[in-house]
Formats: sequence, C-alpha cells, structure tokens
Amino acid sequence: MRLILLGPPGAGKGTQSARLEQKYGIPQLSTGDMLRAAVKAGTPVGLQAKAVMDAGGLVSDDIVVGIIAARIEEADCAKGFILDGFPRTVAQAKSLDAMLKSKHKELDAVIELVVDDQILLSRIEGRARETVAAGGTVRADDNPDAFKKRLEQYHQLTAPVSDYYRSVGELRTVDGMAAIDAVTAEIDSVLGK
Repeated sequence: MRLILLGPPGAGKGTQSARLEQKYGIPQLSTGDMLRAAVKAGTPVGLQAKAVMDAGGLVSDDIVVGIIAARIEEADCAKGFILDGFPRTVAQAKSLDAMLKSKHKELDAVIELVVDDQILLSRIEGRARETVAAGGTVRADDNPDAFKKRLEQYHQLTAPVSDYYRSVGELRTVDGMAAIDAVTAEIDSVLGK
C-alpha cells in the first residue's frame, strides 16, 4: 500500500498515519527524517544533501526524491509506505511520479484530509488557551499567528498538489473535520475501493 496523505497543518495527518502504519504494517516516511538519516549514513545522496545544506542552500527536489527512492527500497517498505508532508509542490509530485514509474511502482492512493481553516485556527487558539491556563508554555507551532502563516504557505505552495492529483484522477478526499475514528473509517473505505 503506497499512500500520500495531504492536508494543511493540524488536519490530523500524523494521527491517521500512525493508524495506517499499525493497520497495514507500513512505515510513515518523513522527508526530514530521511534526509537527516541519509546525511548521517554518508550515502551518496546524503553527501550531496550535506554539501548543499552546509553551503546554506535548500536541498533540491531531485535530491529529496533520490532520498525517497533509496528509502523505499528498504525492507520495511516492501509492503508499502505513507508519505506525509511530501510532495509539497507540483514539481515534487511530478518528480515523485517519474521516480515511482522508473521503479515500476505506483501510488495506491492520494488522500486529502479536507478541513475548515477557521475551525482549525479555533482549535489551535483553544489549545493555546488551555496550555496557558494549565501554567504551560505554548509551543511555537500552536501560536495562532504562526499557525496562520503556516496555513497561508500551505495554500500557496501545497494546495495546488491536490489539484494536480485530482487532474490525473488519483485524489480521494476525506472529511478531516469528522471525529478521529470516523476519519479513519472513511480512509479505510477509500482504500477498500
């Protein structure tokens, strides 16, 4: 089962990924984690990435897709994988598709968790208030202003990825505003088709 989970920050991708990992015995792949592991392991692609990062640059899509290409060949990906947080742009989606095609693999599903931005923002504000009331410190990503900026970035850069997958007939949408178990059931329904 090869999956991509799309949706804005706070949509529940991490929660649903964990459930999919457990149900299907497939890993959730984080490009950041893979990048750090490749650099640490000194793989050829990791060395390329390290050189770019050491120079203060952004790692290119080709390098990131190369890291994913190597990672999905590992034994724990034999039954599939979940990509959460990648692709972030249409160019990355096209590069990912080309890489998978070169390996004679294809995606089983691209699932977007559709949510209401205002309700997400209300949730984040509520979580911040509860944290302060309990005497805690609000995490940087639970700050409403920072969250608004992350949502804006998502809509500018990543939301077009949904349109791309819709245009090639691969996108399936799920109501991410439903209760967690209902979202899981809807994803299961999509995957069962």
